[in-house]
Amino acid sequence: MRVTQSMLSNNLLRNLNTSNSKMGKLQEQLSSGSKLTRPSDDPVATVKGMGYRTTLDKNSQFTRNMNEVNSWLDASDDAMGQVGGALKRVQEIVTQAANDTNTDEDREKIKAEIDQIRQQLRDVANTQIGDKYIFSGTKTLDPLFTSSSANSSAGDTNITLNGNSKSVSVEVYDGVTLDVNVDGKTLFSKIDNLMEKVQSALQDTDALNAGTTSGTVIGNLLGDISKGQEDVLTVRATVGAKQNRVDMMTDRLSSQKISVTKQMSNNEDVDYEESITNLITEDSIHRAALSVGGKIIQPTLVDFIR
Repeated sequence: MRVTQSMLSNNLLRNLNTSNSKMGKLQEQLSSGSKLTRPSDDPVATVKGMGYRTTLDKNSQFTRNMNEVNSWLDASDDAMGQVGGALKRVQEIVTQAANDTNTDEDREKIKAEIDQIRQQLRDVANTQIGDKYIFSGTKTLDPLFTSSSANSSAGDTNITLNGNSKSVSVEVYDGVTLDVNVDGKTLFSKIDNLMEKVQSALQDTDALNAGTTSGTVIGNLLGDISKGQEDVLTVRATVGAKQNRVDMMTDRLSSQKISVTKQMSNNEDVDYEESITNLITEDSIHRAALSVGGKIIQPTLVDFIR
């Protein structure tokens, strides 16, 4: 087979282009930090990378959802703490009022404080996170207690109890949902009715139980108040159990993020030591090819004209 000068030149150019291409690819990998500069570099690794990124995106969304869940549960726990404190104060007041040495004026003063506590409990029942009422069930845009009058009070007969007892669920993992609210309507309805009974007992005992001393009638409410405190503690325990589960789910999401990030790094990231070594090797080969090529190509007519 006859090898012509043009064949030598074309082979040299092709090999030099191949060498340049390899060095260009290595330089691009080193500058980007990724082995995959285009899908054709490694289709299998590219598909895996897409899956890893999808998982990380979902992980980020679940983490944001978890923050929302924490906000609801923290607000619920704080509200239950306020309700428990208010009922403890009611218990102290009722115990004081049950003493028959109190005059009607004394009990009227006590009732004034009870009125304020009842109004405060309604305000707690209307606790919001952003623009959402956390104790109104799925009717999060409606406050639990509303009044048709401009200035509502504890004795307002136009108060409306809204909301429902349905659960508000948030997805915190693939196929895993968590109820972020408690049955506020049932709890606060019982508490508001209890406060109404206390108000009525302090205002007109004889009408409630003719023939019984005022102190006895008022004292009989202590059992109801204790039951209300137990209900609050039960709800608060439920909130605490959910918070514990949220902590475990948060740890799970954190572990998943670390694991998937590591897998994605192993799948795509450049091994800098290896790539730099390969680049130096390719550069040496390229320089050798240029040197040898310069000797192989025959002199041209211009060289003889000199």
